[in-house]
Amino acid sequence: MAVRQADVVLVGGGVMSATLGMMLRQLDPSLDIVMVERLDHVAHESTDGWNNAGTGHAGYCELNYTPETDDGDVTIDRALKINAQFEVSLQFWSYLVEQGMLPDPKTFINRTPHQSFVWGEKDVAFLKRRFERLSAHHLFREMEYTESPDDLEEWMPLVVKHRDPMERVAATRIKHGADVDFGSLTRSMVEYLQSQPNFELMLSSPVHYIDQRDNGRWKVRVRNQKTGELTKLEAGFIFLGAGGGALPMLQKSGIDEARGYGGFPVSGQWLVCRKPDIVEQHHSKVYGKAPIGAPPMSVPHLDTRIINGEPALLFGPFAGFTTRFLKQGSLFDLFGSVKPTNLRPMLSVSKSNMDLTRYLIGEVFQSHSDRVASLRNFFPDAREEDWELKMAGQRVQIIKQVDGGGGKLEFGTEIVAAKDGTLAALLGASPGASTAANAMLTVLERCFPESLKTAQWQERMRQLVPSYGQSLVEDEQLLNKVRARTLSTLKLG
Repeated sequence: MAVRQADVVLVGGGVMSATLGMMLRQLDPSLDIVMVERLDHVAHESTDGWNNAGTGHAGYCELNYTPETDDGDVTIDRALKINAQFEVSLQFWSYLVEQGMLPDPKTFINRTPHQSFVWGEKDVAFLKRRFERLSAHHLFREMEYTESPDDLEEWMPLVVKHRDPMERVAATRIKHGADVDFGSLTRSMVEYLQSQPNFELMLSSPVHYIDQRDNGRWKVRVRNQKTGELTKLEAGFIFLGAGGGALPMLQKSGIDEARGYGGFPVSGQWLVCRKPDIVEQHHSKVYGKAPIGAPPMSVPHLDTRIINGEPALLFGPFAGFTTRFLKQGSLFDLFGSVKPTNLRPMLSVSKSNMDLTRYLIGEVFQSHSDRVASLRNFFPDAREEDWELKMAGQRVQIIKQVDGGGGKLEFGTEIVAAKDGTLAALLGASPGASTAANAMLTVLERCFPESLKTAQWQERMRQLVPSYGQSLVEDEQLLNKVRARTLSTLKLG
């Protein structure tokens, strides 16, 4: 059997692989790139519109990115970092729109104010302090704060209608927040890549075998699930961007850097309303505070969604426990990922996260009435018959080995790369897709360092991402310049 030679193999047809493919295509059009996807079309797992919240995660409304300290202050470093990372994505998408590589931005991104809403004296005090800390920084200068009933009725009419007038409430708002249909975005990027030479998309083709040859190149075998045909690939670089499926393949690769990593799968569900008379009354993403023990992906929020051009309201997510690593995965995924190198970290995490375990068990046994009761914290007039339950995507939180051999449950995303730069994998969850462009820049820096030093790649990088190599957190003038462009190009202003 002939071996299909390639420069790059992208495993998984989601937003991460598509973003890296688009970047590499711009940096070096001569590269021969193969994308392999186990399903029969791309962007159908975590990237699909209904499998994630679609929040352009910028730290504007997500209260878990600004934790409260013991002395009552608020830490904003993570929100600043995530905001700057999302600005990188906006710059990259703006370039692709300007070059005609992506269609009208309204097909994948729409202006949707990002708002935080809290009730009770303690949480109102927290939100006010958060506002004071964030709005003092140029990244968040346009944030507004209110406790005014008139403002709240304008900002979020569904949320405050028929609410107890004696209850103290407060909210913040950033008007230029975004709702992103990552599924449509990814399909458009892959469609463009397919129109270019030196690119091949192999669908219904899960990876069965991965191993590194003595010469440093990688051997990969994929089998077409429809025809049974086996294809042998060989490439100088492999990216594992397969969502929850990345960890098992990283383990199969045998690289030293994979040792000690485990995964903790969490499933999700949404309450969805498509009734026009209700949908038309809410146009924002309203985030609250997470229950004790909840993972960050379970911060409750009532969202405007526009998926494949259709508006809807979404509330959740309601977490659950499953042993699958992918929505269309196997019940044996978790058990198969337990290895001698990660057994101790995984046992350590299971013992030290009983709050999370209890929370997930409670979520699993909730009834429809229970879920709608939670919704009424955000929409007091919600009726059970107006909302249906829909399965969200699967997330695999990172379990990481720490000094002493124990483990730590990490919330976020992480790049794991081989020391020779021939393989990289993306693990973890939120903020995930929103920071795809920044994450893939990290892959390029770690795996293509010599190419990135060349004048040609440096010049191209600054075309793709004008702020490349500079800090948006520290440079207010630069932030103002790039933000003015992206808000205009992507019609978010």
